[in-house]
Amino acid sequence: MGVKINELVNEVKRTITFENLFKKDIAIDAFNTIYQFLAIIRQRDGTPLKDYEGNVTSHLSGLFYRSINFLEHTIRPIYVFDGKPSDLKLNTIKERRKVKEEAQKKMVAAQDAEDFKEAKKFAQLTSKLDEGMIEESKKLIESMGIPLIQASSEGEAQSAYMVEVGDAWACASQDYDTLLFGGERLIRNFAVSRSRKLKDTTVTLDIEYVSLSKFLNNLGINREQLVEMGILIGTDFFPGVKGIGQKTGLELIKKHESIETILKRNIKVGGKDIELDLELVEQTKKIFLNPDVRKDYTIPKPKKINFERIEELLIEQHNFSKQRVENALDRLRKLDAKKTQVSLDDFVKI
Repeated sequence: MGVKINELVNEVKRTITFENLFKKDIAIDAFNTIYQFLAIIRQRDGTPLKDYEGNVTSHLSGLFYRSINFLEHTIRPIYVFDGKPSDLKLNTIKERRKVKEEAQKKMVAAQDAEDFKEAKKFAQLTSKLDEGMIEESKKLIESMGIPLIQASSEGEAQSAYMVEVGDAWACASQDYDTLLFGGERLIRNFAVSRSRKLKDTTVTLDIEYVSLSKFLNNLGINREQLVEMGILIGTDFFPGVKGIGQKTGLELIKKHESIETILKRNIKVGGKDIELDLELVEQTKKIFLNPDVRKDYTIPKPKKINFERIEELLIEQHNFSKQRVENALDRLRKLDAKKTQVSLDDFVKI
C-alpha cells in the first residue's frame, strides 16, 4: 500500500506518454505490478483467470501482454523482485492477511447472491502471491529476453538505488514509498492509458511522472524530513500517529523540523500528546535512508527470446488461447527481427 502522500504529490506530478520513455531503462517493482494484475485481471464474478486445473494465471497474462507493449514502444523494462521483508513490515503483512480473509468471505457471499458487481469489488482485495507464481513470473520474463534483478529486501529500494547509480532511468511502482527510498524519478500507472470504473464513473488512468527533487523543493523539506513525515502519516513499516494525515504531517515537520523536536516540545494533535518510540522511529528511518540493497548485482544483457518456452508455459501448462498467444508472439517476432527503430524526432523530453 505504501505511504499516503497522494494529495501532496498532486502539485508536482506530470502526465507523460510512452514516447517520453523512448529507449529508457525502467526498473519495475515486480511484486507491486504482479499484485495489480491479480487484482484487476478478473472474470465477471470477480474470480481471477485460471487454467483448467484451477491455477491462477492473471499475473502471467498481465506480464506477457504488458511487457510486449513496453518492448513495442522501445522501453527497456527491468523487473525487480522483492527479497526478505524487514521485520518491521511483518505487522503490516499480518494486517493485510486479515483484510484478505475478510474480503474473501464477503466475495463468496456476494457470489452466492449473484451480486457480481459487489463480488468483484471484494475480489480485488483477496489477491495472493505465492512462491510458485513468483517463479513462473520470473520464468516468463526471462523467456521474453527481459532482465530481472532479485533484491535482497525491498524491490522499491533496489530500484531507487539502480536509478541513483545510472542503471535505470526511473522506478515504476504504484507506491509512493519509492520516493522515501530516494527514487529520483517515479512512474505510476505504467501502462498504455487505460480506463477503470470507480463506482459509476469511468476514469482514464494516465501515466504519472514525479521528480523527487522537484517534490522536495515544492514541499520545502529535505529527504530525511520526508521520511519523518511519512512515519507520522504511516508507512508499511510504521503505523503512524492517529489523527495525523498528509497536510498535518507536513505542517508539523516544516514547523518543528524533526520528530525529536516535536516530542521535546510536547506538541499535541487533536488535544492529545504525540507518543512515539524514538528508537523505533530511528529503525524505520534507517530502512528508508540506508536501505538493504544489493550493490553486486549485474543486469543481464538482452537475451534471445525463447518462443518455445513461452508457448510451453502459457499454452501447454496453463491453457492460454493458442491463437491469442501466437498473435502476441508474432508481435515479438517482428520486434526480434526488425529491432524496432523509433525516430529521434518522436522523442519528447521530460
